[in-house]
Amino acid sequence: MKNIVSNLVKYGIPILISVGLAWFLYNNVDIEAIKTSLRQDVNYWWFVPVIVVSIFSHIFRALRWRLQLRAINIDAPLWVLVNSIFGTYFVNLVFPRLGEVWRTGYIAQRQKAPFATVLGSMVGDRLSDTVTVGLLTLVTFFLAQDAFFKFFDARGDGGSTAASWTMAALVVACVLGLVAMVWLYRSTSQNKVIAKLRGILHDLWDGFAAIAHMDGKWMFLLYTILIWGCYFLQLYIASKAFTFTADLGVLPVLVLFVLSSLGMAVPSNGGLGPWQFAIIFGLSLYGVGAFPPSTPYDAQASAFAWLVWGVQQLLIIVLGIYAFVSIALDKKKK
Repeated sequence: MKNIVSNLVKYGIPILISVGLAWFLYNNVDIEAIKTSLRQDVNYWWFVPVIVVSIFSHIFRALRWRLQLRAINIDAPLWVLVNSIFGTYFVNLVFPRLGEVWRTGYIAQRQKAPFATVLGSMVGDRLSDTVTVGLLTLVTFFLAQDAFFKFFDARGDGGSTAASWTMAALVVACVLGLVAMVWLYRSTSQNKVIAKLRGILHDLWDGFAAIAHMDGKWMFLLYTILIWGCYFLQLYIASKAFTFTADLGVLPVLVLFVLSSLGMAVPSNGGLGPWQFAIIFGLSLYGVGAFPPSTPYDAQASAFAWLVWGVQQLLIIVLGIYAFVSIALDKKKK
């Protein structure tokens, strides 16, 4: 019974989130209008460079992880690490968050390395992404605060004041969170819960701090910039494919990018639901559709969110199939 409940929580909640948000977003939107927008408002050739840039983002992630693994004396071939990244996103599409565990186990087994050691490098890899998203979020929200204030003003009822308080609350929450983590890290309390959280925080810090001491840390920083630069470039190029977003500048696309990155943090199958939610909200800040979507005009924002997400997931499936075929052939050869 305990295992059943655990599995329901692990896999049931992401599915419920995906289905619930998808229903909320598309319940009042004319599906035929979305189809019409997909036929009339899109130049699909723009998605060719989107796919190329996306593949490079995976390769750069593999190169970055190789630096961490070499720092702990695990020298896996690059093509093996690239397969592990392709496979990670494919597994996450079906079982959210399980992909990271899968790639850790795959590399540990293939390279005959301790699972915990490889896991530490993976934690450092993901924690660096978390820090990157946090920094991007703070910078972007302050750069684009006028768009948020304008959006809330249009909704009336003191929306601008509410937005100001929201921004202030975000800053206070970040400061309090940082203070809490520092206290927890330095705490000597023997309380079981605090001791457990302190242990987790120490493990996370150790995985992240190892980056500063390894050879090639500047290359690690460069790869991080390239990874997230590719992520942003994908969305920027995709915006040029649509007649109604072709004129969006760098800042509006950056807002979409940050909001969608935050949406991907919500446990769901491949970001289904949270990603579209974030994109449609972001587009509404710049006059494309309204939030929540409810009119035929909003079909444009919905078409954008659905098509861009769909192309990403289709690529993940193709790359995932390639990765698992490649892994199977490698096992047969060995």
